[in-house]
Amino acid sequence: MKNILFVASEGVPFIKTGGLADVVGSLPKCIDSKYYDVRVILPKYVCMKQQWKDKLEYVTHFYMDFNWKNEYVGVLKAEIDGVKYYFIDNEMMFGGPTVYTSDALFEIRRYAFFSKAALSVLPLIDFRPDVIHCHDWQTGLIPVYLKERFQGNEFFRGIKSVMTIHNLKFQGKWSVNDVKDITGLPDYFFTSDKLEAFKDANLLKGGLVYADAITTVSKTYADEIKTEFYGENLDGLLRARSHDLRGIVNGIDYTDFNPETDKNIKYPYNAINFRKEKIKNKKALQQELGLEVDEKKMMIGIVSRLTDQKGFDLIAYIMDELCRDDAVQIVVLGTGEEQYENMFRHFDWKYNDKVSANIYYSEELSHKIYAASDAFLMPSLFEPCGLSQLMSLRYGTIPIVRETGGLKDTVEPYNEYESKGTGFSFTNYNAHEMLATIRYAEKIYYDKRREWNKMIDRAMAADFSWEVSAKAYQEMYDWLIG
Repeated sequence: MKNILFVASEGVPFIKTGGLADVVGSLPKCIDSKYYDVRVILPKYVCMKQQWKDKLEYVTHFYMDFNWKNEYVGVLKAEIDGVKYYFIDNEMMFGGPTVYTSDALFEIRRYAFFSKAALSVLPLIDFRPDVIHCHDWQTGLIPVYLKERFQGNEFFRGIKSVMTIHNLKFQGKWSVNDVKDITGLPDYFFTSDKLEAFKDANLLKGGLVYADAITTVSKTYADEIKTEFYGENLDGLLRARSHDLRGIVNGIDYTDFNPETDKNIKYPYNAINFRKEKIKNKKALQQELGLEVDEKKMMIGIVSRLTDQKGFDLIAYIMDELCRDDAVQIVVLGTGEEQYENMFRHFDWKYNDKVSANIYYSEELSHKIYAASDAFLMPSLFEPCGLSQLMSLRYGTIPIVRETGGLKDTVEPYNEYESKGTGFSFTNYNAHEMLATIRYAEKIYYDKRREWNKMIDRAMAADFSWEVSAKAYQEMYDWLIG
C-alpha cells in the first residue's frame, strides 16, 4: 500500500471558494484504494458550516515553535466517502468570517503556520506518506520545510513532494525580511535560485524549486506557463524544470453533475431523451427569470467570476451588438468586478426580455443554467483548466470558448465538413473574432439542427470524470515512489 497525503487550503465538502476545493474533494476518492491510502489535511476554519464541524472528532493537540512563539496546534479528523481528513486547528490563524482575508502578510503567516503544522502532525497521527501532494502557494513551504528541517528526522527522510499549480497568478509574495522572520528559514534560502524573486520572497516559487515533481491542471496550460505571456515571471524556472512538469486535466464529479439525477433541475434528461426533455428546462428557466418564453430561441449561458481573466472585457465590447440580434437570449450568473456587474445589470434593463443578469451565486441556479442553455460562453484570457465547460458538456450545452489552457484541451472545435467536434472555439483574444464564432454557432443552431443535436451527442459522450485523471496521477505517484 502506498501512502499519499494531500495538503490544501480548501476542499469540498468542508470548505470551498473555487475549483481547488473541487479537486481536493473529488480526486482522493477516485484514486484506487486497493493500492493507495490517500488522506487529506485542511485548516479548520471557524467559518466552516456547522453541519461539517459536527462531524469532526478531536485527535490530539500540541505546541509548536513558530514565528518566535509557542503556538497551539489542534488536530481533528473526519471520514467522508472512505477518505480520512485531518484538520489543523488554531482560532487565531483560521478564525475569521471568510476563508481568505485581504491582509497579505497575515495570509503568509497563517499558511506558513499551516504548512509547518501539517508536517509536524504526521508522526502523531501515525501516517507516513510516500508522497505529499501540495496545492497552490498556500502549501508552497511544505517542500521547502521537508528538505530544510524535517529531513533530519528519520520519519521524514525520503518523503517525496508534488506541487500542483491551479493558477500561477497567485504566488504568496511578501518582503524577504518578514518571510524570513515568520518561517525561521536561514538566509541562504532567500536567493534568486530558491525563494527570492524580484526582491520579494515567493512561497509558490519555493514549492516549485524544492518539489520532486510539478503538475498543473491541463496539458496546454503546462506549455503556456513556460512562456513569458502566461508565466507570471516564473516562466524561466518552469522551463528549467520542464522535465518534472506535467499537465493533467481536471475532472468533475459525474454523480454531482448528472442531468439524469440532478435534483436542482425540473426535468431530468439523458443522452437518449435530451431532444424532448432538455428544452423543457429552457422554458422553465425563461419563465422563472422573466425572459420571453420561446423554446426555439437560442439561449447562451454564462456562469463565472466576472473578471478580466474570464474575458468579460471582450463581452463588454460586443454586448450591445450581440443583444440587438433577436436570435439569442443571454443568462448570466456570478459576481466579480463592479464594472462587469453593472454592465450586465444595464443590459438586463435595456434588453429585459432577452438578458437576465443574476449578480450573486447560487449552486441551484448554476445547474439550471447548465441544463437549460443551448450554448455556454467562456472566452477566457487564460484558463488553467476550467470546470464550467466540462459541466456544460456533461449537460449537452455546447461550449463557445477561446483556445487557451484547459479550454483548448477539453473542447474539440466543430468541423462541419467532417461532422466532428463538441463545441466552438476562436484563437485570438479579439472581441469580433469571438462575436463571429457566436454567430457561426447561431447559424448551425438555426439552420442545421440535426448537426447541432449530433454535437450534443458527442458532448454528452465525452468523459471528463475524475476516474480518467486519477489514473494519470497514480502513474505519477508510482514514478516518484519508484
